Amino acid sequence: MKRKYSYIGLSLVILVFGIIFIPKIVKTIGSDEVVKADRLNIKGAEKDNNANKALSYIEINGRKKKAPEFQLVNQDGDTITNGDYLGKVYVAEFFFTTCPTICPIMNQNLVEVQKEFQNKENFGIASFSIDPKHDTPEVLKSYAENYGIDHPNWNLLTGEKDSIYGLANGGFNIYAGENSEVAGGFAHQGLFALVDKEGYIRSRQDKYGNPIIYYRGSVERNKSVAEGDEEPQIDILIEDIKKLL
Repeated sequence: MKRKYSYIGLSLVILVFGIIFIPKIVKTIGSDEVVKADRLNIKGAEKDNNANKALSYIEINGRKKKAPEFQLVNQDGDTITNGDYLGKVYVAEFFFTTCPTICPIMNQNLVEVQKEFQNKENFGIASFSIDPKHDTPEVLKSYAENYGIDHPNWNLLTGEKDSIYGLANGGFNIYAGENSEVAGGFAHQGLFALVDKEGYIRSRQDKYGNPIIYYRGSVERNKSVAEGDEEPQIDILIEDIKKLL
């Protein structure tokens, strides 16, 4: 008899649970509230995490990676070295003025960055041309005027090809090379490097705690992104520049 009463009690508990809670669960799943809440919490947590964290150093064999040394000529014909950027936070990119693909997007994005730090003397941009034969100081000057590049510490730089390619591939580890099969004749990555006041390359971390190393510069800042597309990173670049400043 005791076992019979136990079964009856258990049945009543299940019945009450079904009447009270099952409809609520079905309603929540049907309205996608479980999925949405989970996604928002994860994204919010990641954003907040990075907002409060110091930026990472890029370490190779236990040593913090510094931006490479350079001595090149800018759009005004002045000699510029990495020493001119010490004490400044700066963004480095590799581009060429006749690029028909990603360079226009990259430099429009950097113009947006320029606007954020227009009056900051301790901020700068270094744009290295990977087509120095064509991109003379005169050509770079015209290019700067067309894009509205007017920050005093934004230098468009040209010089010996081997030196610039060494900076890209061996110094910053951002690929650049001649390639007759791609549009414009040069292949390169649309990435920006962020360098701190002491000359170290810095970045924020991904959700796994690894440094992202570089920032995507070839995606429009306000582009609507479909699932699977690369997301813009200009806003997080601006946030991280502010941290270093």
